[in-house]
Formats: sequence, structure tokens, C-alpha cells
Amino acid sequence: MVRPVSQRETHGDAAKRRLVSPDDNPLVRAVGRVPAKVHTKLLVAFVATALLVVAVGVLGVRLLGQSNERVESLGELQRRSAAYTELRSDAKHVRLLLAGNPAGDFDQIFPFAERAADDWAVDLAAIDALETLRASVHPENLGFVPSAEDEQYLARIRETSSELLRVMERIVASGRADQKADIADRQEAERYVSALREHASELDNATTETGRAVIAQNASAYTGSRNLFIGAAAGAIGLALLLGFVLSWSLIGPIQQIGARLSATASGDFTGHVDVTNRDELGTLAANVDQMNDELQRLYKELETASQHKSDFLASMSHELRTPLNAIIGFSQVLRAGMVGDVNEKQQEYLDDILASGNHLLSLINDVLDLSKVEAGQVELDVAPFSLRDALESGVVMVRERATTDGVQITVAESSDVDVVEGDERRVRQVIFNLLSNAVKFTPAGGTVDVRATRVNGDVLVSVADTGPGIAAEDLERIFEEFQQTDAGLEQREGTGLGLALSRRLVELHGGRIWVTSQVGEGSAFVFTLPSKAAAR
Repeated sequence: MVRPVSQRETHGDAAKRRLVSPDDNPLVRAVGRVPAKVHTKLLVAFVATALLVVAVGVLGVRLLGQSNERVESLGELQRRSAAYTELRSDAKHVRLLLAGNPAGDFDQIFPFAERAADDWAVDLAAIDALETLRASVHPENLGFVPSAEDEQYLARIRETSSELLRVMERIVASGRADQKADIADRQEAERYVSALREHASELDNATTETGRAVIAQNASAYTGSRNLFIGAAAGAIGLALLLGFVLSWSLIGPIQQIGARLSATASGDFTGHVDVTNRDELGTLAANVDQMNDELQRLYKELETASQHKSDFLASMSHELRTPLNAIIGFSQVLRAGMVGDVNEKQQEYLDDILASGNHLLSLINDVLDLSKVEAGQVELDVAPFSLRDALESGVVMVRERATTDGVQITVAESSDVDVVEGDERRVRQVIFNLLSNAVKFTPAGGTVDVRATRVNGDVLVSVADTGPGIAAEDLERIFEEFQQTDAGLEQREGTGLGLALSRRLVELHGGRIWVTSQVGEGSAFVFTLPSKAAAR
């Protein structure tokens, strides 16, 4: 079962499309509606991007400085740890000396009673070691400023070492005169040396633990700084891209809409308008384009009305002129045939001129009538299969008499795959006749007119080439317009320049096209094509 789409879902999808679509994006439209010039918006975008880069750089320098500070603090802590480790070793050495085992690698129980009474060298060495230890823990000899916590341990070590030194000096000075007093002093020294070693161990262990904590803190701070920098850089890049996207589409979108509107206007579609809300130069341009579109629509309608009136007038006048002209031609033929009495030679000559002029005028009227019908859209093609070869031969027969009289030779060459085509046979014959009559008319005596029909890419191509005076390059397009003739055509004093215009309209109605290639002094070649299947219109 298909679940119906709710109105809320439809609105939600539309909102998502607006956010994704550059044209409907609210940010794009908001930037477009900012009342500022385009170069001001671009300048603001460039400055904002530069500030983002500077901000990321400042953050990177700051994080680098913090990392450098952490490295320096860790180095200082390592120096402290090394000094305190050496202090612990000195305290252990003192204890080993007093134990009578200066080369031992582990602690021994204090052998007070078992030591030789004359072992003064060990006691003196212990005193020297204590003097060295006391000097090493002096603030001026440490080489660094200890922390407040370290200073507490150092103060205990200095105090304990001083008390131990006092006891050791008393032991050495007494010279074992009193055995009981000597044992008591040595027991007291044992307590002091144990306390000294304990204080040194505590200081060393505390410093080691602090170092480990600082290392862990540095690792965590490095990770946090790295993530912060990456996040800030990614955010800056995202903001820069968003800014570029919004600003670029606030400019590109209106340009695309204006371009589409101009293309539609150029193709004759005046119904739409440009939906641009920008309050900058592009908004002004869009308003001008809409104004131009409306003005062109008004003028186009006026031209269509004028053209329709012209076509109606020409159709009406052509019909009204053709009726009396047919009567003139008909009665002239009756008189020339002697059906109402004999005519002399001079009258025969006059009647021939009347018939020739009447037929020429009738041909012009027919062209005007056909052209007006085509422009008014009143011509419908009667598309059906017909023999193109017969149409070409028929056209040649119609102009052969004049060609023979003017000394012009006509040749016809059809390809073997060109015979039956689809189209309006009467209209195609009309086009062929117009091209052949023009070719014969402009070809001098002794010249040739070559007619060819071939099939190219499924379409039929018909060409009529002559060896006439040729056509100048600037006239190649103009001759297909109404009432336009070349200088050679004006010299002939025949026609009104409607034949080629009508031929082009008829060919285009079939879905084909017509063109001419020519060189002055070498002749011209008129070519038109017929699609493999012409559409009925």
C-alpha cells in the first residue's frame, strides 16, 4: 500500500531543496538583497577571507608558543630531575660510607659495634661526602630555581645533613673515648642518614612523578592544540567556502537568469520575466531586461499586426488583380488565335507583347499571393511520395525553350538512390522552377546549367549550378530576402525579388534549408535539402 505524502513532508522537501539549490537559497537571496555595489561585496568577501586566514595564522602562532613553553618547562623539569637523582645517589653514598661498605650496591644494616675502632678514614670520607651534599643543595649551586614544594624537601635535606655532619664531627672528635657515647652518636647518625636518604628519595620520586604528569599533560595539550587548530582551520575553510558559494551565486544566479531571459527573448518568447531580487547593478540590469522584454513584446505585437495587415492586403489585392488579368490574357489569346477575325502582322506583334506582359504579371501576382499565404501561416503542405526525377525533368522542360533561345545548355544528373521522396510535389516543383529560371536567366550564351540530385546522410540534396556572373559575398544572404535583387538582377529588369524568398520559405516548411555558394565571374550554385521524411504542415 502506498502511503500518501503529507503536506508537511512536501513543505519539508521543498525547504531542503531551497537550501541546496543556489537560486532558492535564502542566504544567496539575502546577500543579493544587500544594498551595495558588486565590487563592494567582492571587496568585503576578500577582506573577510583574509581575516579568516590571519585568524588561523594567529591561532597557529599562539598554539606554537604554548607548545614551546611546555617544551621549555619539560626541559627545566628534566634538569631538576637529573639534579635530584644525583642528590639521591649522594645520600645513598653517604649511607654506604657510614655502613662501612662504600662500594656496595645495596643497603646494609649499620654495623656500629662491629666496625674497627681505628677506621677513621671512612668517617672522614663520610664527612667529606656530607660537605659535598650540603653544598650541592645550596640554592646558588643548584643551577635553577626550585619550586616551593621542592624547596620544602631541600630545606629538610639541608637541615638533616647539617645535623648529621654535627654528629659525625663529634664522633671523629671524641676518638671513641667513651664507648657508650660513641654508640649513641652512631645510632643518632644512623637515624639522620636514614632520614637524609628518605628525604632525597621523596624529592626524587616527587620530581619524577611531576615529570610524568607534565609529559602526560603535554601530550594531552598537544592533542587538544592539534584538534583545536584543525577544527579552526576547517571552520575557516568552511566559512570561506560558504562565503564564496553565497557571494558567487548571488552574482552567477542573476546572470544566468538574465542570460536565459535574453535567449528566450531572442527566440520570440516574451512571456517571462527575470526574478532577481538583487539591490545592486545586477538588479538594475534585470529590471532593464524586463523593461526591454516588455517593450519588445509590444513592438513585436505591433509588427505582427502590421505584417498580418500587409499579408491580408496583398492576398486581397492579388486576388482582385488576378481576376481582370485572367480576362486580359484570355481575350488576348482569343484575338491572337483569330477567333474573332484576322489580325495583321503588327497587331500580332502587339498581342504577343500583351500576352507576354500579362503572363509575367500573373506570375508575379501568384508569387506575391503565395508569399503572403506562407507568412500568414495559411499554407499547408500536401506531403506524399513523388518522383524527384520527374520533378527535375519537368522543371527543365519548362525552361528549355528559353535556354535554347539564349544558347544555354542544361544537364541533369541524378544519383541512382534518388528517385521517390516525400514532400509537397507542387511546392517542390515550384522551388525547382524558380532556381532553374534564375540560372537560365543569368547565364550568358554558351554557358551551362548543371542540375544534380544526391542523397547525403539520409537527406536529399538538390543543386542548380550555373556559369553566370556570380554573386558578391555581401549579397549571398540578402538575395533570400523579399524584394531584394543583385545588380545583375536589376539590369535584367525582370522579376521583383520574390522567387528566392518564396523558395526559402517553402523549403523551410519541408524542414530543409537552402543556401548559395558563389564566386564573382565564375558562377553560382544554389542548393536545397529535403529531409528523408518531410512533416505535413
